[in-house]
Amino acid sequence: MFTGIVETVGKVEEINQNGTNVDFCVSSPISDELKIDQSVSHNGVCLTVTKVDKGKHWVTAIDETIKKSNIGFVKVGDNFNLERCMKADGRFDGHIVQGHVDTTAEVVSIKDENGSWLFTFKLEEEGLVVEKGSVCINGTSLTCFNVDKKTFSVAIIPYTFEYTNFNQLAVGSVVNIEFDIIGKYIHLILNRK
Repeated sequence: MFTGIVETVGKVEEINQNGTNVDFCVSSPISDELKIDQSVSHNGVCLTVTKVDKGKHWVTAIDETIKKSNIGFVKVGDNFNLERCMKADGRFDGHIVQGHVDTTAEVVSIKDENGSWLFTFKLEEEGLVVEKGSVCINGTSLTCFNVDKKTFSVAIIPYTFEYTNFNQLAVGSVVNIEFDIIGKYIHLILNRK
């Protein structure tokens, strides 16, 4: 389980196709602290560490993950937002995040608000986003507003802009979306026949 509070960014050093899987080599300030078989959020996708060596770690994305997330668009030199699993005695500074991406969304506008940035995203289908509710975008816990059937906005403060990969996003970029798990369960219960 994660909280959507990004610890650091990791730079993609290598990408290798391995059958239908894709292996990523990532360098980051926390790579040497990771352990093999540890779960780490990469842009909101929970991936298992398969190797650690000299400031780098390796993870594998299966075909299903590549199809459901923006992992297939990642290139060498791109940055992943990274977060290790929450400790049992940790605080929820964000919200409950599982690392299970529900869908992707496209950046449709970025507006400089003179001290923050207003990002607007468009979903392919109507999503489980509510006004002033939580959403996880590329592994970052954020509050959404200006919610419409397929669009919503978030405000990015300078700290988040500097210390996540939001500073690499442009109009047309594809991001990972994980809807709030509580909202997903409520939606499921209310729509059961």
